[in-house]
Amino acid sequence: MFKIKKKAAKSKFPVLYNIVEDYSEFDAPGNVTVCAMTLQEDLSAHAKVLSESYEVPLETMAKLLAEGGVYVYPQVGGILTRGLFACRIDPTGEAPKQTWTLDLMQFAEAEQLAHARSIPLGEVAAMVLHRTLPEELQAKLDEKNLGIDYRTLDRAVAKGGDIKYIDFRKDWSPHFKRLCIMPDGRLVETGGLEEFAQLHGITSAQAKTLVEQGGMLEVNGEILACQIVNGQPAVARFSAKNSMKAKELAATRGLRMMDALSEVGYNDSLMMRGLTRKELGARP
Repeated sequence: MFKIKKKAAKSKFPVLYNIVEDYSEFDAPGNVTVCAMTLQEDLSAHAKVLSESYEVPLETMAKLLAEGGVYVYPQVGGILTRGLFACRIDPTGEAPKQTWTLDLMQFAEAEQLAHARSIPLGEVAAMVLHRTLPEELQAKLDEKNLGIDYRTLDRAVAKGGDIKYIDFRKDWSPHFKRLCIMPDGRLVETGGLEEFAQLHGITSAQAKTLVEQGGMLEVNGEILACQIVNGQPAVARFSAKNSMKAKELAATRGLRMMDALSEVGYNDSLMMRGLTRKELGARP
């Protein structure tokens, strides 16, 4: 008698957040997504994910999440190409732990303020971050638990009690879903560069370049396009028919290819159907 070999269960990603508020449509550098957790922090899982997301050594990240502090990215070839990663822990325990990154411009401002006022870099980094956030979010951060009415939360979320930590995220990782508009109007979520690459049949290197820099890729006669809007990637895949329409439009009207694709997409009722449903579903 043959034994049927069971397929190995896919490893599940740890649940890091149960409250997510999107502010990514605001102007950079305040374009963040607030990812918060009411349940107890799984420090090792949290450190692993943030280490992968922000390319901070795992041991360093674990120490930052346990003690607070800042990690200044090392120079590459004598040039500083990234700012810093910060973790702030309230010693009184009243405010949730917060993590975020500063880009090069913000980092330069933080360093200048730290030297001018003789204030620790971690404190100045928090000042610089909070000042750049949308006013609505700044106001929420002054309130307990972001001012959320816990009566409106799912019981599984509310039972955790107060928010334990908040990550101000901007990255594309397995724990941070983003949408892609498909030629048939579906809005498909992908949670990382590997998953995104597999969905579209491209390499991880191509996926990384596309979502970080924007641009277009021809894939099996179709066009996969990405625009960077307020520092965030907006992705759509166009059918072979719509790709041809966009090329003709670009040639006859002298448009940039990305603009031609946008015009074709907006005039395609099938592609716009998913976005319309999403907008309708988001209304109160």
